[in-house]
Amino acid sequence: MAHKSQAGGIEKNGSLSSVLYCKSDLKEGSLQWMKEPLNGQVLMVLSMDNNCSATSFDMELCAEKLKSLGVQVAADQWRRLIQDAVLKPEVRRYMFYNSRAFQIAIAVVFYMSLWTNIYSTVQLCSFGRYWEASVLVTLAAVAVTVVVILVIDHRQRKINMNTDVRLAAVNEIFIKHSLILGITDALDGPHNILQLWFVHFSPEHCLQSLSAHIMDLQRTRESGLRQSLDQLCVVMEAVVQPNPGTEEEASREESPLLSSRVNLNKEPVTCNELLRLVPEGPPEVMAQQLLVIFSGCYVRLLVTGRLPRAMAGGHLEHSSVPCLCQFIQTTVLNTRQSWFMGR
Repeated sequence: MAHKSQAGGIEKNGSLSSVLYCKSDLKEGSLQWMKEPLNGQVLMVLSMDNNCSATSFDMELCAEKLKSLGVQVAADQWRRLIQDAVLKPEVRRYMFYNSRAFQIAIAVVFYMSLWTNIYSTVQLCSFGRYWEASVLVTLAAVAVTVVVILVIDHRQRKINMNTDVRLAAVNEIFIKHSLILGITDALDGPHNILQLWFVHFSPEHCLQSLSAHIMDLQRTRESGLRQSLDQLCVVMEAVVQPNPGTEEEASREESPLLSSRVNLNKEPVTCNELLRLVPEGPPEVMAQQLLVIFSGCYVRLLVTGRLPRAMAGGHLEHSSVPCLCQFIQTTVLNTRQSWFMGR
């Protein structure tokens, strides 16, 4: 069965796995073989059917292709990280409920419900029995549905803490080998296909540029920098560890007066903690953390064509989209630079 992905020129076999080497850009039919890939080039794509819980990415094929690309990483390490990041059942369910197929279904149900409610309300008025009223109701329902779809699409352009950030641990390993990963979904008839993208990216230039930019922000507007970075946080559930003396005293107070043979297992006491993804530190460390965290989001927007156009000065050769450090400076650090056009 042949399947063409959003990047074009990708074939899918029976196991829904596909590989693409050294793609020069994101236009179909522009496959080129090169000794040294450029930043932003797709090197490999793995696909799987998210509708079937028994399917998974072809890790054996992935390990072979990574070895052929010269990436020497322990397979057990990145396999476990990918499994924890995107292959857990709860994560796959979340990605299905945020997929394009589910959003289309929600849009259709929303339109029908909205049309029915508006039409029923209009029928109570004197002019509701004319055919013009039906046309107005249809136009109003379409307009509201389009606005909802645009709002959802705008949210899809932002970082997703439940998918993009989960790939940070994998990207922390692969970015050392000039690779960053991102995940997208696509429609193949009734099937929702998850695609794991491997993109070539050398972080040296972006790391230097972003470090210098953070150092400049620390000197000029440190409060604004901290406010921007404070938004990058996740809520973690931690187990409360009581002091031994307090626990022993509480156990004596809570012990029953009458002996009982029933031993009830008490659930551990937990609390929510706010974990900052980019803590205070040297500019180089903060820049490295930002590159790792936003790699998944950057790849997702890159391969789906949702990145804005950029002028010269980036670190993507022969490309009109911003590099990773430009993307972070504009979307995260709130510094509106001139390289973004039409904004």
